[in-house]
Amino acid sequence: MDGIGQRISAIKASLPEGVTLVAVSKFHPAEAIMQAYGSGHRIFGESRATELVNKAKELPEDIQWHFIGHLQTNKVRAVMPYVTCIHSIDSERLLRLVNTEAERIGRTVDVLLQVHVACEETKFGFTPEEFECLTSSGILSELSAVRVRGVMGMASNVDDNDRIAADFRLIKNMYDKLAEVLKSSDGAPCDTISMGMSHDYRLAIECGSNMVRIGTTIFGEREY
Repeated sequence: MDGIGQRISAIKASLPEGVTLVAVSKFHPAEAIMQAYGSGHRIFGESRATELVNKAKELPEDIQWHFIGHLQTNKVRAVMPYVTCIHSIDSERLLRLVNTEAERIGRTVDVLLQVHVACEETKFGFTPEEFECLTSSGILSELSAVRVRGVMGMASNVDDNDRIAADFRLIKNMYDKLAEVLKSSDGAPCDTISMGMSHDYRLAIECGSNMVRIGTTIFGEREY
């Protein structure tokens, strides 16, 4: 097995049962993805619409593409035929548009609500206050072609494990509130907490994550 295949297999073997790995393949070529694919992995994460679409057309159809970056509203139609899960629903407008586009092409798409708890102002997502408004508004029960499966979030980019853990616990708390809101729905279960990347995924798992997004540890530094 090649280096990428060995690394991804080692990471998957180290993850606790019930934790899903999204191999973040953004900025890496199709050849690198195929090395990971050769190890048996099928879930890959992309952050640019055009890149995801191009790779999806070129690579095997059984790959599950997760969109993990900021999704511009004018790119929704392009990714909808190919994406399995969108991690980055960061506004009511985007949520409604994804639902409309999924309806239009006859698909049902899983999504995660992106929450913003980090100290950086550059990250997207619902603040705790905005999240509370969204989940209490009744909007989530109106969606016919979208399944809200959970939340995605990032911790502050600091060298302080206590602050990082506090951020992760807040994301987990927001997930718990969402799960309570959706528990009586007839759709797919609310069961996903996507948090943790190459540098902090172990701590994220300790704080409740069951989906981690790992790129650099698998593929090496990005190829821009």
